[in-house]
Amino acid sequence: MIALKIILIILAVIFVLFLFSLTIYFFNLDMKLAAAMTPVMNRYYDWQRHKRELKKTKNKGKN
Repeated sequence: MIALKIILIILAVIFVLFLFSLTIYFFNLDMKLAAAMTPVMNRYYDWQRHKRELKKTKNKGKN
């Protein structure tokens, strides 16, 4: 009896995850999230590039 309950719970979780992935696919939410994250990621990459360039100029001055 317990094994049957466990199997039903696993099947319910799999079904819910399937519906969730279908919703993401249908509304193209992954690409919308990527488009929304682009400005944030650009700021981060620019900050890293600036930090790298400062480090290069600091090391260049020591040589």
